[in-house]
Amino acid sequence: MQQHDQPTDVSVRNLVAYGRFPHKNMLQRLDDEDQEIINNSMKQTGVLPLADRSVASLSGGERQRAWIAMALAQQPRLLFLDEPTTYLDISHQLEVMELVVKLKESMDMTIIMVLHDLNHAAMYSDDLIMMKGGEIRYKGTPEEIVNQKSLAEVFGVHARIEIDVETRKPYIRSMRLSPST
Repeated sequence: MQQHDQPTDVSVRNLVAYGRFPHKNMLQRLDDEDQEIINNSMKQTGVLPLADRSVASLSGGERQRAWIAMALAQQPRLLFLDEPTTYLDISHQLEVMELVVKLKESMDMTIIMVLHDLNHAAMYSDDLIMMKGGEIRYKGTPEEIVNQKSLAEVFGVHARIEIDVETRKPYIRSMRLSPST
């Protein structure tokens, strides 16, 4: 989920309703069950109070949650998110990441995300894959693969890594380009 183009006149409710289209043929209307799924998707993502607002009028974080609600309305077992925090300020980034964790746990859903913020990836993911040149270089838990060696090899950076006291997850404290880069 990077940046989405949307018509300025689409309400949040209508956007989320688009998620039901794969379950209908061209002539079928949304029924009560669909409306319940749409409302539940908006409730889970916190956009139900925004249902009648135009998507274009939303903040970046609200807009991302509306798009996630649309995806949830499809009732997937697997959800792919492409950089869901791009263009968001830090509070909205954390809001989206916390939402993703909540959805994973409450819906027993597998979520695959592309993230370029290494600390977000380490903090919010159960498993990571680090790629370079289109090839997988490392895969495993954040605790297994977020280390000085992997960051130097994959990203060409020298990093100081600490362990977060609360979560026991690795946290990249500082980075600079490796001398050979």
